[in-house]
Parts: sequence; structure tokens; C-alpha cells
Amino acid sequence: MEDTDRQILLLLARDGRMSFTDLAKETGLSVSAVHQRVRRLEKRGAIQGFSAQLDAEQIGLPLTAFISIKPIDPAAPDDAPERLAHIESIEACHSVAGDENYILKVRVASPRELEDLLQQIRSAANVNTRTTIVLSTPYEGRPPKL
Repeated sequence: MEDTDRQILLLLARDGRMSFTDLAKETGLSVSAVHQRVRRLEKRGAIQGFSAQLDAEQIGLPLTAFISIKPIDPAAPDDAPERLAHIESIEACHSVAGDENYILKVRVASPRELEDLLQQIRSAANVNTRTTIVLSTPYEGRPPKL
């Protein structure tokens, strides 16, 4: 990947709403050249989309937790992600190495909702869970090193 494309990706990772005009100023390219490069990066899959970063507390989801899951029956099919995909409180599902098979990032409104969610996860995917509650998040969603 070219340095200019990396620069565009970094700028957009920091501010997904940056205009083509501002991208052009930052990169030294014309607006049309930046537009073409961004479209090409989208087509290649380097840019997968744009989204708003929401303040979880302001939208009523102040409790964040990481839930590690492991199948009760190790011989069972590895289909937990599919079995859990319908649960909207699960923000992310990561396949991991180690004792557990997956780590889920969840956001809920209260400890009671977390308890209900844990029960829902256990029964939907037939798994054991281990939960870590987040106390604070000094940083998150930082742009990758390009």
C-alpha cells in the first residue's frame, strides 16, 4: 500500500467525517484524486464503512463487560457466534486462543441486565461464561499504526 493511501486511511480513522477538500489539503493531492483514492480503498475493502462513535453512558448503556465463553461440551459444533448473532447487546465477538473460545464485548444498562444477558448467552450457545466488568476506559477505538 502506498504512503499516500496510508495517510488517507489514518486521517479518516481519526475523523471519518473529514471532507475530501480537507483530505486533499492534508495529503497535497487534488480533491478529485483524493476522491478516487478513497473510493478505491473502499472497493478494496481497506475502508469497510463509516460510523458514529456513541457515548454509551448518554445512550443509557453505562455498563461494559467482557464475557469469555467456552462450550459446555467440547465435542459440540463451534457455532457460538451464529447462535449469539441475534443478541444486540453483544457489540463484538472475538475468537481467541487460550482457555476460552470467544470473548464478547457487551454493553448494558445495569447489573441486572448483565445478569439476564449472561443467562441468555448461556442458554443460546450452551456455554460456560466468565465475566470481567469494565470500571473505566482510558482510551478505545484508536487508529491503528499504519
